[in-house]
Amino acid sequence: MPDILHRIYAPTPPDEVFRVLSTVEGLAAWWTEETTGAPGEVGGTIEFRFPKGGFDMTVDALEPGRAVRWTVVDGPEEWVGTGITFDLRPEDDGTTVMFVHRGWREPVDFMYHCSTKWGMFLMSLKSLLETGSGQPAPHDVKIDNWN
Repeated sequence: MPDILHRIYAPTPPDEVFRVLSTVEGLAAWWTEETTGAPGEVGGTIEFRFPKGGFDMTVDALEPGRAVRWTVVDGPEEWVGTGITFDLRPEDDGTTVMFVHRGWREPVDFMYHCSTKWGMFLMSLKSLLETGSGQPAPHDVKIDNWN
C-alpha cells in the first residue's frame, strides 16, 4: 500500500506543536477553518470541512509532545480506513514533524492531489508555528479543479 510522507521542521517546542495538532483552534489555523469535534480526546471525532467536501477522523492516540494519530472514518472512499500520523521529534531548539498518511489502496489521481495538498498544508502548519499565521482552507492555494 502506498503512503504519503512529509517532513517539516519549525523552531517551536514539541508541546506547542502538539497543542496546534490537538485543539480545534490549532487545527483550524493551518488546515481548514471549518474544523469541529474533539481532537484532544482519544476516541473523539474530528470533522474537517472544505469547500468541496470533507473528512471525519477518530483520534487513535495522543502522546503530548510526541505524537498524534487519527483514522479516517468518513469522507471520500480513497480516504476511509487510512491513517494519519504526526510524530514529533525534538531537534535543536525546535521540532521536526514526521507526517504519514498511510494505507492508500493504490496511487490513484486523488492521491497525487492529496500529496500536494498535504505538503501545502504542512507548510501552512510551519508558517503558523513560526509566524503565528497559517493558510488554512479556504485561504489555501488552489492546485486544480478538485479543491
